[in-house]
Amino acid sequence: MEPGGESGCWFLYYAYGSNLLRERLLLRNPSAALCALARLQDFKLEFGHHQGRISSVWHGGTATIAQSPGDEVWGIVWKMNTCNLSSLDKQEGVEDGIYVPIEVNVHTQAGKVLTCRSYQMRDYVSGPPSPQYKKVICMGAKQNGLPADYQEKLEAIETNNYAGPVPIMEEIEAFIKAEKINSA
Repeated sequence: MEPGGESGCWFLYYAYGSNLLRERLLLRNPSAALCALARLQDFKLEFGHHQGRISSVWHGGTATIAQSPGDEVWGIVWKMNTCNLSSLDKQEGVEDGIYVPIEVNVHTQAGKVLTCRSYQMRDYVSGPPSPQYKKVICMGAKQNGLPADYQEKLEAIETNNYAGPVPIMEEIEAFIKAEKINSA
């Protein structure tokens, strides 16, 4: 098979929010494989509510990226099977018009430039994330060894102090537990 001949079966996805955490992504997209750590130049991480509505999944603002010259966002490039494209779009609320798929060029630590699919929230009002959502992002950043100063920035994000139930968080934690048992 000639090089790149299977690119029809795979795509690269750049995650900067809750999908930094492997278990969060694998819940719905079992084909994801870690490809690289990478930074997105001239963007910044923001949190917001689509059309001012608080996320019913995370009970707070969710992450998006906004163009911002001189800033950078760190994230993970995941290699994914095209069969997971629709489940990823669904997870990101594409059909409801919450996020739109965009193409970004990111720089890996090895100095390569990769063209990836990512998502940007449309039409949002800035608002803080729930502590649970922030925790998933910070866990993902730590799990994958994003730069320490960037991890500190994430840790410093203010939350909305939501203390109620977050079923998706319970699902992620159960998945992490199950993985530990299976690998023991």
